[in-house]
Amino acid sequence: MTNNKEQIQNGFDKWEEDKVKKSLAKFPERKEHFEFDTREEVKRLYTPLDANIDYENELGFPGQYPFTRGVQPTMYRGKFWTMRMYAGFATAEESNQRYKYLIEQGSMGLSVAFDLPTQMGYDSDDSIAEGEVGKVGVCIDSLADMEILFDGIPLDKVSTSMTINAPATVLLAMYIAVAQKQGVSADKLRGTIQNDILKEYVARGTYIFPVKPSMRLITDIFEYCSKEVPKWNTISISGYHIREAGANAVQEVAFTLADGIAYVNAAIEAGLHVDDFAPRLSFFFNAHNNLLEEVSKFRAARRIWSKIMKERFGSTNPKSWALKFHTQTAGCTLTAQQPENNIVRVAIQTLAAVLGGTQSLHTNSKDEALALPSEDSVMVALRTQQIVAHESGVADSIDPLAGSYYIESLTNQIEEEALNIINKIDELGGAPQAIEKGFIQQEIMDSAYKYQKDIENNEKIIVGVNKFQIEEESPKGLLKLDPMVGERQIEKIKALKEKRDNDKVKQTLKDLRSACKSSENVMPYILEAVKEYATLGEICGVMREEFGEYKQTVMI
Repeated sequence: MTNNKEQIQNGFDKWEEDKVKKSLAKFPERKEHFEFDTREEVKRLYTPLDANIDYENELGFPGQYPFTRGVQPTMYRGKFWTMRMYAGFATAEESNQRYKYLIEQGSMGLSVAFDLPTQMGYDSDDSIAEGEVGKVGVCIDSLADMEILFDGIPLDKVSTSMTINAPATVLLAMYIAVAQKQGVSADKLRGTIQNDILKEYVARGTYIFPVKPSMRLITDIFEYCSKEVPKWNTISISGYHIREAGANAVQEVAFTLADGIAYVNAAIEAGLHVDDFAPRLSFFFNAHNNLLEEVSKFRAARRIWSKIMKERFGSTNPKSWALKFHTQTAGCTLTAQQPENNIVRVAIQTLAAVLGGTQSLHTNSKDEALALPSEDSVMVALRTQQIVAHESGVADSIDPLAGSYYIESLTNQIEEEALNIINKIDELGGAPQAIEKGFIQQEIMDSAYKYQKDIENNEKIIVGVNKFQIEEESPKGLLKLDPMVGERQIEKIKALKEKRDNDKVKQTLKDLRSACKSSENVMPYILEAVKEYATLGEICGVMREEFGEYKQTVMI
């Protein structure tokens, strides 16, 4: 720095006195206060006085501690992020066609959306599933459905992410079994299961079992995959749904990393060595509208996690220190009004994810506030990533916004505020205890209320919603699902149960029940049940009976 702090401060004071005051007298600023959603001030100008850059200790170089500038030495100069489009609807047959279409259009990875009954561990013929089969994702009742879902898609060539949590053991077992039927061994499989139950308790709601057995299932997956499926990311610790529920950027980082700490603690308590499983941990973040705040958020999250793993857990493997993450553009920012505007929102959020150093990205489609995305809108969403990758130039240099006084100041600020929240969660006994006490839920609800109130008071402008409205015709070209999906799926289950060896199914379920009663790893038993075509509902039914069901803390 050529000027010392005193010189810069004197120059700043003089600028405000000589220039800013005169300008404000003639042209007042748009607002009296500019703020982030956290109520923290956005300053008029950022200078070296704000950035406080300790390059060696706080920034460093890409691919090395503290990973602020990225987890790979060359980032996108060597390989673009994985363009992983999230899709799944109706039956396995229809979703299979969509996946093949996405691969043809240049998608480099698949991301499976499951319907609500599947996410909750129920078969399509269960009475609780009525009216929900295939609605928000694809219905998967058994290995037979999974075989159809990935028919003609070589699992040794693609990377697959599955948004599944409470029944993650079962869906992972189905995926392994499909691969084996294709002749692909488990050690060749690449992909991720979300497998993040803690955020389900506070933000999303697709939980089944109480906290303790849920954490056991997660650590069973850690252990099993470390030996049998070593290239698989065993958990995607999700801030995405926390942000969708109403958390702000700082809370998203803090609550997500606090959940990560809880999973690492649980695995260590189960007897695993931190560096045996930590390199396969991954994270899942939201890309929201405030471009520079989001870039700073991603950078701060990487730096915090590297310090947690190295200093708190004593990890010695640099791969354990590196926070790798998938990003999805913010579904909660999509508007039913003027849906074409959503293309612009998604483009801004795509830039935030790329400038923030994501490893993979899903871009939402313009019509998702109205229906499941049409094929045309999905293509526009994918093309958004491809244009940013090939035409914008932002991927040609690593961490190109580093050194900006604003970015570095905001990165430091998010780190400090997030660590304060993590420390408070530690004082409450960790994330599971903070959830049981309702602390995290209350914080998210308070943030969501403030955000919505700001929109209603016109303090936050949403184009087309509370300003710049127009008269609109009813939307056209929306995807419509076949209402007979549920009935057809019920027939498939009936036919499956008549065809399979039911004695073998009963034996595998009995063996699984015994494993649940013991401390054995349940994954091998679930895999055997899956291979005999036991259904998702049958397998989860055994675990429901042995583990019980979680009852949500009621917030008043």
